[in-house]
Amino acid sequence: MALKRHSRYRARPLSFTLVGGTTRACNQSTTMQSNSKIVLRFMEEVLNQGNIDSTGQFFWEDMVEQVPFPGQGPGVEGLKDVLRGMRAAFPDMHWSIEEQMADGDRVLTRFEWTGTHRGEFLGVPATGRPVKVWGTVIDRFQDGKIKDTRLIMDALGLMVQLGVFPPPKA
Repeated sequence: MALKRHSRYRARPLSFTLVGGTTRACNQSTTMQSNSKIVLRFMEEVLNQGNIDSTGQFFWEDMVEQVPFPGQGPGVEGLKDVLRGMRAAFPDMHWSIEEQMADGDRVLTRFEWTGTHRGEFLGVPATGRPVKVWGTVIDRFQDGKIKDTRLIMDALGLMVQLGVFPPPKA
């Protein structure tokens, strides 16, 4: 298993613990590192830079979202539709990796994204409010691309920040 922590201010080196020192372990370590870099590239190129049409470089056409977004269609095209909707609602959306772990063909990423609510999102009209949302995603890789993914995001916290629900009482 590999653990990679990200800092907003400086990069930290990726470290691996290899068990047994076998060639298989070394090859698996290289693959895990490569998969982690693919997630980082996707986040930077697609989510942060808004190059949504590039999503197919990172996901299989028939990828499966294990926990689909409300109204999300199937495959990579369904994912692109969700990303376009998020980008329209939060045009300054920025994602960052807070922590990342890789094991075999899976990469778990703990992330945070920020943005300003400038367009309708999940039926909520633009509020102009800034948001900060945390979440995790588990991506399973097959031949260098993501085959299935499971994203869990703090949707309730997002709705509180947008004013849909009142904040909890202290």
